[in-house]
Amino acid sequence: MKRIDPRDAKALLHNGGEIGFVDVREHGQFGEGHPLFAVPLPYSELELRIGAMAPRRDVPLLLIDAGDGVAERAAARLAEMGYSDVAVISGGVPGWAAAGLPVYKGVNVPSKLLGELAETLWHPRMVRAEELAEMTRAGSDIAFFDTRPPQEYAKMRVPGAVNLPNGELPHRLAALPDDRPIVVTCAGRTRGIVGAIGLALVGAGERVQALENGTQGWALAGFDLERDNIAAPLPALDEAALAASRARADALIARYGFARVDADAVARMRDDPARSTYVLDLRSDAETAADPVAAARPAPGVQLVQATDQWIAVRRSRVVLCCDTGLRSAIAAFWLVQLGFEPVIARIDDSLRALPAPEVPQPRRAAPVDTVSAAQALRLLREGARLIDLRPSRHYAAGHLAGAIWSIRPRIGALAPRIGERVALLVAARPEIARLAARDLHEAGVKRIAVVDGGQAALERAGAAVEPNPSEPAAKDAIDFLRFVHDRHDGNLDASRRYLAWETGLIAQLDAQERAEYRLIGPEDDAPRAAPGG
Repeated sequence: MKRIDPRDAKALLHNGGEIGFVDVREHGQFGEGHPLFAVPLPYSELELRIGAMAPRRDVPLLLIDAGDGVAERAAARLAEMGYSDVAVISGGVPGWAAAGLPVYKGVNVPSKLLGELAETLWHPRMVRAEELAEMTRAGSDIAFFDTRPPQEYAKMRVPGAVNLPNGELPHRLAALPDDRPIVVTCAGRTRGIVGAIGLALVGAGERVQALENGTQGWALAGFDLERDNIAAPLPALDEAALAASRARADALIARYGFARVDADAVARMRDDPARSTYVLDLRSDAETAADPVAAARPAPGVQLVQATDQWIAVRRSRVVLCCDTGLRSAIAAFWLVQLGFEPVIARIDDSLRALPAPEVPQPRRAAPVDTVSAAQALRLLREGARLIDLRPSRHYAAGHLAGAIWSIRPRIGALAPRIGERVALLVAARPEIARLAARDLHEAGVKRIAVVDGGQAALERAGAAVEPNPSEPAAKDAIDFLRFVHDRHDGNLDASRRYLAWETGLIAQLDAQERAEYRLIGPEDDAPRAAPGG
């Protein structure tokens, strides 16, 4: 197994060429501190996600953990899947920090940093919460849009905001009824900044202001948010609106020199053994559900820009962006090129629809794990079996079977002495996760393991009694749960203040190598340039 010193790993990361930097710790651990370009792929579900996230088996992969040996286990699993160039960073994140290398709290940090860096060049106009409230009281005629996905909009919104996510708003601009001033908002800063700049790219910048600090800024100003919202369907586009979207796409593609490719070129790119190629469908959820494209992975534009590391694990890889008119792809390309990727644009047509789904690396088939019904599981529990609950820690705390032990895959082997010769019954959010954990438990010495068919819900339907225990698991053990300002959207104003200070302080954390990875495009630029100070 290859090991690499943290400083050598960082130098390799910045040397150019394709490389994947994978953090195999769980979500809570990752969010409390990680290297900037590390992509979160928790060991709990590593084999289920790595194939789509790193499609080329010989791409160099750097693995980092908590210095607890999980990366070594992950490397072995990846080797079984055919990944041939995997190195483990010595000492994990503690070793990285001890070497004096930067560590960042939070999630989606590369994308958030891009938003903050872009703000220094574009200076989109901001409106404070108090000013917006006064505009509303005075009856100002504005179009007010919340640029987040519908799922986030449902949780909370500034009163009066209509859900129209980033990417969709410029694409559907011609379908909106008039040329009123536009205010865009998100939950904090990034998507408001990105949304305002996206509208500026299509010539609507003079009409646009972003709500400073989004829903959190509104709450901090003492105003109430509306909860349990229902997003209206996206505005429909007639032929004239579609033509306007195509014209705007053509102008953007020409200005920034983005490459266009057809289905044959996409097929050749996917087959290129020297490059990692991702094919992503940027249309809305409704569009991809009604017209799925097998060759493309759905990636709504608003989230692809906000959370690129949820789709792409390989730096400097090639990304084929697909939609109908090209505008959603062009706007995403504008952002991805600044993150160091190579975006190309493909139009969704019958030829692209005809391409097969990509072949992605698959986990090695482990020995079959028994599956038992909920009724069988309850009988086995009465006979002394142990129930291992692998669901998210918050779900376990909210309600679990009496005697159930909460665990998580990277630590499940430690339960072997407690289980001994008894049957271990596993429940998880998905059966695939339970089966991955079952193999680790088996390798730790437990011989009798079964997955409960239907999981916790099936046990409850079968009459199992459930008890809450908010204090379990203890915070130090619930490594899947990110506690960093987690309640900022639930009325904790101090958490909102700390979150916004974190966002605005990100640029100051960059070292020279990290800053140089960003290739920024300002309002007057037709091509990327170095980030300020890089």
